[in-house]
Amino acid sequence: MTDLLTFAVEATEEGDGFSLAVSPSDGSGVRFYKVDGPEPAAFEAMFDKLHADFGTRRSHHVDAIEDYPAPPWRPLITGNLHPRILSGYGDPAVLRTDDGWWLVATSNDAPDAFPILHSTDLETWSPKGFVFEEGQTPGWTASGLKVGDFWAPEIARVGEEYWLSYTARSHDRTLSIGLARASHPAGPWTDNGAPLLTGTVIDSHVHVDADGTPWLLWKKDSNSHWPRPLAALLRDNPDLVPVLFDDEGDRRTAAFCAAVQPFANTRRPMERFFLMQPLIRAALANWRKVKAALHDSGIAAHVIENMATPIYARQIAADGRSLVGDQHLLLANDLDWEGHLIEGPYLTRQDGRYYLFYAGNDFTSPSYGIGYAVADRLTGPWRKAGQPLLRSHPDWSAPGHASVSVGVDGEPRLFFHAYHPGTGGYNVFRALMTVGLAFSGDEVRLVP
Repeated sequence: MTDLLTFAVEATEEGDGFSLAVSPSDGSGVRFYKVDGPEPAAFEAMFDKLHADFGTRRSHHVDAIEDYPAPPWRPLITGNLHPRILSGYGDPAVLRTDDGWWLVATSNDAPDAFPILHSTDLETWSPKGFVFEEGQTPGWTASGLKVGDFWAPEIARVGEEYWLSYTARSHDRTLSIGLARASHPAGPWTDNGAPLLTGTVIDSHVHVDADGTPWLLWKKDSNSHWPRPLAALLRDNPDLVPVLFDDEGDRRTAAFCAAVQPFANTRRPMERFFLMQPLIRAALANWRKVKAALHDSGIAAHVIENMATPIYARQIAADGRSLVGDQHLLLANDLDWEGHLIEGPYLTRQDGRYYLFYAGNDFTSPSYGIGYAVADRLTGPWRKAGQPLLRSHPDWSAPGHASVSVGVDGEPRLFFHAYHPGTGGYNVFRALMTVGLAFSGDEVRLVP
């Protein structure tokens, strides 16, 4: 085993970006890296240069994707349909109404939050505005370019209204779940005026049960809370690095992220993620070993706890302004393919059974995919399929965050996003995709 290379990092603010002075322990001299701004590409360029200098992981490196017979999926929207829709159709929610299909999607930090589109045939889609146009985002939310994060909207018909649940950041940067309502999917939408749920929560889903009771499903965003604590742990305990990682490049990645972690703590949430992304990739590539070694260390309970991302459910009050009754744990990530998270829950009831679709692994990675679980009651117990229902293919990468509606033939269909081949990451275009579903007992099959 080679001696562990460590780093010292000094950061200097420069406009919207920063520069890093990196001093490796091998005495080869200080190296300088500049990040021109808060966009992902600026961080990717920095990590490319760091990779060239030291063999660390690149944050956006796309691993080879296994070739296999393509699923019977079909792309619906493969390019931007409006100049104010900045990153495509991630986390798509599709709802069928009497006048066709309505789509809402993630907008990230775009000035206009949550694009709305309409189709009468699932072939041609027309932009119909935004849930919250620029300047009209709810007062409790942080908004604007490089400030806001508006994620994962979903529409449900509840009584005589349409409810839209969504994720946004409060002004203190806490991830919270809001709820807005309208008499029609095109809006206008009126927000509750305060979060429905707060405390590092994302990916809400409103399910209306057979008796008309509305339920909220959501994910605890624990996965945002382990990378920087892990980096801090490795900075204080560098002997753990070779215990967690066998590959020299992954060890150097861990050492760099450990050194840059104090500076990462000072950045906005998405920049923290960008700075820790290579460490996340390294950990996911060694997931079983990393978790076992952290457990054996006896000093990483706070890190291990946040490597589980539970999905919960709770009833929504009839007025849509609070949650009532008990909170129920439905699922957590416990399968190898899921890695450090599951997210994006969508619940559908078919032939008396409940089917819960979810995404797993890292959304920027080809390892991201869609799984499902089955239960006889909404609150469980839930039975997971052992392998993902949809995974990356050379044609389309990282399928994820699905919703269920019906096709032109009235049969159930899954709607989800995926990246064009060789792409991926935050604010990178995601296409709208669909595939048919067939349900039989505990099995879900894909059909054209």
